[in-house]
Amino acid sequence: MSGEERTPPLAVRRVSPPHEDDDEGLLARVAEGDRTALVALYRRHGGAVLAQISLVVGDRGLGEEVLQDTMLAVWKGAASFEGRSRVRSWIISIARRQARDRLRRRRPRIVAADALEERPATGPGPEDVALERAEATAVAHAITRLGAAHREVLETVFGAGLTLAEAADVLEVPLGTVKSRLSAARGALARELSEKGYAR
Repeated sequence: MSGEERTPPLAVRRVSPPHEDDDEGLLARVAEGDRTALVALYRRHGGAVLAQISLVVGDRGLGEEVLQDTMLAVWKGAASFEGRSRVRSWIISIARRQARDRLRRRRPRIVAADALEERPATGPGPEDVALERAEATAVAHAITRLGAAHREVLETVFGAGLTLAEAADVLEVPLGTVKSRLSAARGALARELSEKGYAR
């Protein structure tokens, strides 16, 4: 029996330090002042973080400014990471705070739907592009009609590409709350889009 209790070799792997190229290892290097590690984190997570910020502030240009502020905050605060969440979730939490601070100081610029029509189409034909734009505008409009909690969960799950568990961590609510809000938000979007004649 004592031989059976000693068999788990997995415990040895758990105590090994993080690999310097995984997220936690990169963040530890950032905390030591390694700028190349910050660049690596930016390349790895910048796209998802920018998508999240842009959905929150409603303006990609402003979103890029907030992303820079976020990465500066990561640079300054890397040593405060306690490992209670994944690094990506931690960065997105910082980004959300930065975005909210910006929104308090400045209203986001709203891009008119007709401004989208002026962009040159590449790839698909003009009819496909027009349909895609009309649908994107309808979805964006439908999202603005949702309550704040439902917009927030959509932005976190779909905008940032987080799992439901990660979204619960970032939003600081139970997993069941994320699931129920997401279900309600999707239902409301489906109804809104159906009324506008969109099947999805």
